[in-house]
Amino acid sequence: MSVFDVAIIGSGPGGYVAAIRCAQLGMKTALIEKYNSLGGTCLNVGCIPSKSLLDSSHHYEDATKHFSEHGIEFKGKININFKQMIDRKASVVDTTTKGIDYLMKKNKIEVFNGIGSFIDSTQIQIEGNKKQIIEAKKIIIATGSKPGTLSFISLDKARIITSTEALSLKEIPKHLIVIGGGVIGLELGQVYRRLGSEVSIIEYADRITPVMDSGLSRELMKVMKKQGVKFYLSHEVKDVSRKAKVVSVTALDKNQDEIKFKGDYCLVSVGRRPNTVGLNAEAAGVQINKLGQVEVNDHLQTSASNIYAIGDVVRGAMLAHKAEEEGVMVAELIAGQKPHIDYNLIPNVIYTWPEVASVGKTEEQLKEEGILYKSGQFPMRALGRARASMDTDGFVKILADKITDEVIGVHMIGARAADLIAEAVTAMEFRASAEDIARMSHSHPTYAEAVKEAALAATENRPLHI
Repeated sequence: MSVFDVAIIGSGPGGYVAAIRCAQLGMKTALIEKYNSLGGTCLNVGCIPSKSLLDSSHHYEDATKHFSEHGIEFKGKININFKQMIDRKASVVDTTTKGIDYLMKKNKIEVFNGIGSFIDSTQIQIEGNKKQIIEAKKIIIATGSKPGTLSFISLDKARIITSTEALSLKEIPKHLIVIGGGVIGLELGQVYRRLGSEVSIIEYADRITPVMDSGLSRELMKVMKKQGVKFYLSHEVKDVSRKAKVVSVTALDKNQDEIKFKGDYCLVSVGRRPNTVGLNAEAAGVQINKLGQVEVNDHLQTSASNIYAIGDVVRGAMLAHKAEEEGVMVAELIAGQKPHIDYNLIPNVIYTWPEVASVGKTEEQLKEEGILYKSGQFPMRALGRARASMDTDGFVKILADKITDEVIGVHMIGARAADLIAEAVTAMEFRASAEDIARMSHSHPTYAEAVKEAALAATENRPLHI
């Protein structure tokens, strides 16, 4: 039997990063993955393929709607080769997963393909092409999550689908019905709207992206409505059925009136659930709660002291970069170091266009907690860079403590917001004030100038360009 210092079950961003860090710290490390390719949901059927399709569809939209304004003209019709679009996405995924293979070899991490389950707190059985057992002093559970659904919905994965199937369709839907106005539904809804689909998004809450700042929700919905996406808020889905190529969805609006939708595809994007079934966690003394999450303490340690859990299987936001940070933290804890994660400073991003990004407290949270704050906001349309690129939708909003001026929340929607949010995270990690950001030089012309201007607005209500 092979014996390791650390064994990690699951090779998503949390698992493979934990493996690399453990190896860097001198531990003999094993990584167990049930699928043939490493990288988990994010690299194979999540973050990477969805961004590939978002970029491809964005290029098409620019070519058909915006190039002529730039003086770029085409003779003849611009066609979509949807198969090539999907093939390019698959190529990006393949290149990325091969990169993970390389990193495993480089760091001398032994990879086992098969389903890992506990025999006890130190032994793992791996069922793949052959059955084998390995032993490890420490074990990290990093098995991620899978798409959730509603109890009455039968996913046929052909026309009533999850995000996994939506990334590999054989045709562009005529009418895509999306159940859920969260990140996944909005991103994939925008992909197919750009490609010509009618898109209807049905959301149970009274706004899309209900966990983000309400200002971002309103602005994103306004922009996506302009793009032709239809929204049905405060609608409760009661039934989803399929007959041949037609999917029917029945929902109740806020007045309890019945609304019926018909389309050729229905994407169910109502969140994700922890992937803990089949771990045989009880054999190792690991507690799983009623939500399917692994119970952990502040050090991500389970009820079995030598076993840890990270990423989507534990409490908190289901984000790849959160899982990565937790993977590094656990590796360093095992090595006797004293790492720390500030969960309030884990940014959240939606990769629609315009992009949406947020870190820290929302206005709703500050009001609920009774924290006195001041707000500064600056519109992207006031930037020379935004006008030059025709990306004028959106704004940056900075929330600062009313007494100390410390930045406690930054919320933005606009071009490259996914990258711009890093400035806010950096500032908040060093407990910067709004004035600190306002006095930093920002290169001109850039989208980042909106951050400086919002900080000026929060400091003394003195933005320079509005």
